[in-house]
Amino acid sequence: QVQLVESGGGLVQAGGSLRLSCLASGSISSIRAMGWYRQAPGKQRELVAVITNGGSINYAGSVKGRFTISRDNAKNSVYLQMNSLKPEDTAVYYCNAGTTNGISYTSYWGQGTQVTVSS
Repeated sequence: QVQLVESGGGLVQAGGSLRLSCLASGSISSIRAMGWYRQAPGKQRELVAVITNGGSINYAGSVKGRFTISRDNAKNSVYLQMNSLKPEDTAVYYCNAGTTNGISYTSYWGQGTQVTVSS
């Protein structure tokens, strides 16, 4: 199993920046990709950004050019630098780890961290 703990959320004015961190523990070697998702009130959870073990990165179109995902494998951590924040970025942000035991894939989630962007 993998445990994920997020930190770094908060309240920021539009145009500001925040950096989210996610620390992974447990079966680290089973992780194949890590990413960030978000869920706004009344909406479905959506992908924000994902980075694979090989370094491939994908961003949601709405955050491309404003958000940057990165990993520090030595610290078992993934980060999300969010710049030029907009009120529509307001959501609970969840860290995700995609893992495999060689037979099946399992997705793990953190508890979420609230990001609120005021206009």
